[in-house]
Amino acid sequence: MTSATHSTLFPQAPGPSQFPAPPADADAVLDGLDPEQRAVATALHGPVCVLAGAGTGKTRAITHRIAYGVRAGILQPSSVLAVTFTNRAAGEMRGRLRQLGAGGVQARTFHSAALRQLQYFWPKAVGGELPRLLERKVQLVAEAGARCRVRLDRNELRDVTSEIEWAKVTQTVPADYPAAVAKALRDAPRDPAEIGQIYAMYEQLKRDRGAIDFEDVLLLTVGILQDRHDIADRIRSQYQHFVVDEYQDVSPLQQRLLDLWLGDRDNLCVVGDASQTIYSFTGATPDHLLNFRTRHPNATVVKLVRDYRSTPQVVHLANGLLAQARGRAAEHRLELVSQRAPGPDPVYAEYGDEPAEAEGTARRIRDLIAAGVPAGDIAVLYRINAQSEVYEQALADAGVPYQLRGAERFFERAEVREAGVALRGAARAGGNDSLLDDAEDLPAQVRAVLSTKGWTSEPPAGSGAVRDRWESLAALVRLAEDFARARPGATLGDLVAELDERAAAQHAPTVQGVTLASLHSAKGLEWDAVFLVGLTEGMMPITYAKTDEQVEEERRLLYVGVTRARLHLSLSWALARAPGGRASRRPSRFLSGLRPGSTAPGARTPSAGGGGVEHGRGTAAGTRRGRRGPVRCRVCGATLTDAGEMKLMRCEDCPSDMDEALYERLREWRADQAGRLGQPPYCVFTDKTLMAIAETVPATDGELARISGVGARKLDRFGADVLAICAGQDPGEGDGED
Repeated sequence: MTSATHSTLFPQAPGPSQFPAPPADADAVLDGLDPEQRAVATALHGPVCVLAGAGTGKTRAITHRIAYGVRAGILQPSSVLAVTFTNRAAGEMRGRLRQLGAGGVQARTFHSAALRQLQYFWPKAVGGELPRLLERKVQLVAEAGARCRVRLDRNELRDVTSEIEWAKVTQTVPADYPAAVAKALRDAPRDPAEIGQIYAMYEQLKRDRGAIDFEDVLLLTVGILQDRHDIADRIRSQYQHFVVDEYQDVSPLQQRLLDLWLGDRDNLCVVGDASQTIYSFTGATPDHLLNFRTRHPNATVVKLVRDYRSTPQVVHLANGLLAQARGRAAEHRLELVSQRAPGPDPVYAEYGDEPAEAEGTARRIRDLIAAGVPAGDIAVLYRINAQSEVYEQALADAGVPYQLRGAERFFERAEVREAGVALRGAARAGGNDSLLDDAEDLPAQVRAVLSTKGWTSEPPAGSGAVRDRWESLAALVRLAEDFARARPGATLGDLVAELDERAAAQHAPTVQGVTLASLHSAKGLEWDAVFLVGLTEGMMPITYAKTDEQVEEERRLLYVGVTRARLHLSLSWALARAPGGRASRRPSRFLSGLRPGSTAPGARTPSAGGGGVEHGRGTAAGTRRGRRGPVRCRVCGATLTDAGEMKLMRCEDCPSDMDEALYERLREWRADQAGRLGQPPYCVFTDKTLMAIAETVPATDGELARISGVGARKLDRFGADVLAICAGQDPGEGDGED
């Protein structure tokens, strides 16, 4: 697992262990850079925007830019401030700069840089000592909720805290929070008016106790620089040149701080990739990157598209994935060009159920390790942390060591431990536990017990800690269902013993092993072999991605996952959740046109072109659709030619939002009608027509009549029954005659 990328066509810059001394002179700093990276390194004046695709060596380019400027005497080390988003990235940047002979340059996160300035200037700007910095704001949010008479459990506390953080980085005050949530189409974890009240009380409590939080560090620094021009001038005289990494992740508050640092100057270099914007839920937005040329018309734009990380096969898949993207970020996508030797084709694997997918993945990993791929250079990436359990178990069963990144092991999660205690207590109580009175079988017993811990039959809306908790409990419910299916007659005590055995096996200490991680936590890392698992509709894109932009961010998340692979890439999905279950799942829509046998969506977005240096913005000619045209898929926009697809108004491979229970009721009703008429079922309605009805769920005769395959005659004969079924009512008997 590494975050470094090297060229195979150009000489590599020495690594830490190879580096006896910094480069001899400024020109030596440029050795080993490709033409575009060299263009970045030598563009030392005015605004510079580096659009850097995945694996193109952006950190290498910007550190060599700073070092070249310092070694050439153009930049003073103390006058440069390089900012990024994580301490790890800032530390890596400082290390590289030291190796290149530019050790005096400040490389910090936004918060770290702002905190240093705030600590230094607070006595002069405000007086006294800087207020105490809250390490964790959850306890104060809990108190604020209690004062507002709103009870928040631990997971709701995390979600409300995240909402307060989002509001602050988007510069939203408490009174405006409900309107801002509605405008941003966010799924608030509670009533927005309640969160607004808690937010206001939280701010009041901080003021009363002389404390600030991490968002306040940025807000207060912004406030001082706005109000005290003398202090702003001091900082601007200190820092003359700014470099911002991962610029697509800048929040409005961070951009405001950057503007104040700059003043009326334009010695700014930003680096980013709109196609890797995956943190919008935290307030990050690629708009500042996409609008850079508008704000700085004279900017130099350099595009890095030479991919030194991945093979041509992996890069081809990544490019194809983005070629289907829509939206503003897609208009600026970069067409990567692999610089590596060819490797194996990506593997697409379809499995009957989730355990089979996990076991198949573990087998392939074991084969790779046997073939010489180190376990530490292999990763399994999934959409949500709750998916890890089945892979933890499969790898443990296969004797493959693993490590989790960015999350606790499944059986170490607080909600799973609490659930285990509750299940163990219910098993000991047996028939004396009133919770189990109406539970007919083992899964029902587990559902009854876990309902006291937050499990419900329907998932909570949106994402966040409450959703994460529910997913973990739902995984235990599914495990109980699978266990009961495999061992009929098993008791709650048997299930508890099984859980204990699994936990014990996975608690064994492991050395460096296969990485299990969510796609979000894999950003910035890379492995020789990457397994992208669980790629079904509802998981990728996630079910709560409702808007077009939310769906496009899910596509970008998958793109980030694909581009983590250097050599081996596997993409897999399961048609059913459990063995013997109905194979009703579909592969992710994002794989349409990429996996063998699938149809590509019709519309393709033009890319931002190849690499190089640009001094102007190209325009793409638009197309105009006539008043009449082909029938297009209502999901992906592709032209439909198949009669069945035209009836559904979508491609066969595109995701269905069909009510499956309704579809089954319609099939049962159709079979009954066909028996009465003495005709084949398709003479009543075809399968495609029933699917279209179950997808649209018509409520009136007019809505039903608009579905292809429902003519006036069938509407008159069957319409009342169909509408009754769609409304959840029992249909009439019908006369069964022509």
